[in-house]
Amino acid sequence: MKKKYEFKSIVAETLLIPLYMRAKESRRKDAILRDRQAEQLVESIEYDYSKFDGAKLSAIGCVVRGLYFDNAIRRFIATRKNPIVVNVGCGLDTRYQRIEEHDKAIFYEMDLPEVIDLRRDLLPEPAGDHYIAGSLLETQWMDDLRKKHPEAEFIIVIEGVLMYFYEKQVRQLLTRLADRFSGGEVWFDVCGPMMANSKYIKPDSLRGHEAQIRSGLKDGHEVENWEPRLQLIDQTLYQKFFPKRWGLGGRLMGLFPGICKKFSSLLGYKIK
Repeated sequence: MKKKYEFKSIVAETLLIPLYMRAKESRRKDAILRDRQAEQLVESIEYDYSKFDGAKLSAIGCVVRGLYFDNAIRRFIATRKNPIVVNVGCGLDTRYQRIEEHDKAIFYEMDLPEVIDLRRDLLPEPAGDHYIAGSLLETQWMDDLRKKHPEAEFIIVIEGVLMYFYEKQVRQLLTRLADRFSGGEVWFDVCGPMMANSKYIKPDSLRGHEAQIRSGLKDGHEVENWEPRLQLIDQTLYQKFFPKRWGLGGRLMGLFPGICKKFSSLLGYKIK
């Protein structure tokens, strides 16, 4: 039976976008990402998902992004003795369920209290995946994790979140992570300056939505200037992956990396 949920935060409500896109993708015969749990979650939430059906770029983008971060975590788990995976702004992400190697690491899911309450209701806490209610702007959860796992190596993934925060807040967050999780990695996606500097250019899934893009980044090396303890591992274009799925416009855009980065990119950093 479907259940209706009311969101207090307009940003929190955006968690339904990647969830729906993963569920749609999972139903395809040629699916890039299989996510049966996402299919079940979408079926259990009463919501008008049809508003996202025209968002063709976000549909492929959300799936590419999810797979990209899944693979970063798989590599991290395979090369570390005591890996800890922290999903910041987790929403209803099902990464723990998707990654077969999850028993070789400890996972944490962190998000706003209303999101964690929703998550507990729909996706009860597995034994190896622990839920944290809080804000990424707070430091208590960081200190608690560092204290609880003093010898561990952390990979922190912040997916579909940072564009809703101002650059000052993003810089502060990255500095706080660098203060506490040296030897680890942090991975996140960004919108580019074309998105951040325009009221009219938004991801197609957010057209008509009240959520605003508040920060943008083109060159991943700029983060190294903000916080020298972060060393760029990778900056990747979405269009690099599964080019046939992007349509003619997306494929053409992918031929011009500089232009693509003005709109969005995927980033990974080593924390020195």
